Amino acid sequence: MGEVDPAFIQDTQHRPKLAVIEAEGIPLIDLSSANASNHVSQIADASKNWGFFQVINHGVPSESRRKIEGAARKFFALPLEEKRKVSRDEVNPLGYFDSELTKNVRDWKEVFDFVVSTPTVIPVSPDPDDKELKELTNQWPQYPPELRYKFHQLRHNNYSELLIFFVLIELIYIGRYVKSMLEKWKN
Repeated sequence: MGEVDPAFIQDTQHRPKLAVIEAEGIPLIDLSSANASNHVSQIADASKNWGFFQVINHGVPSESRRKIEGAARKFFALPLEEKRKVSRDEVNPLGYFDSELTKNVRDWKEVFDFVVSTPTVIPVSPDPDDKELKELTNQWPQYPPELRYKFHQLRHNNYSELLIFFVLIELIYIGRYVKSMLEKWKN
């Protein structure tokens, strides 16, 4: 078994306390309801208590989901130097990122952040008296081109499809690091 990068190891006090937990099932977020504030609280609860959830009745055609997932897979399968060409930084918080920390421990995930409307203007600080604004602009990788195209197509069609796009892009590859680390441990 190989060595684990210490950046991925949590201090003992922050590690999960193992216990047998009986669960009824994966949290379901049903978008057929028009109550958006209820969706927000359900997503917050599921994220806090489970770390994931399943979205149902979203109206996204299977073909659209396959195309979105295919584009995301192509992007995240690129070599690291290619993905880092669109890395977010201090100036632009949008783009690729793979060094997020939770409790000072590196997360085993990659993300690609973007905004729906580009450019998006936001306050520079949370201070209500600070009137300075900041403009955010998406940055897109050259490959795969369908990543940008599919995003623009969804943006003009259906926001529930866009929600699924966000979830896929941000969450589908959390396991990628886990899988690669397990492969290293086997060797």
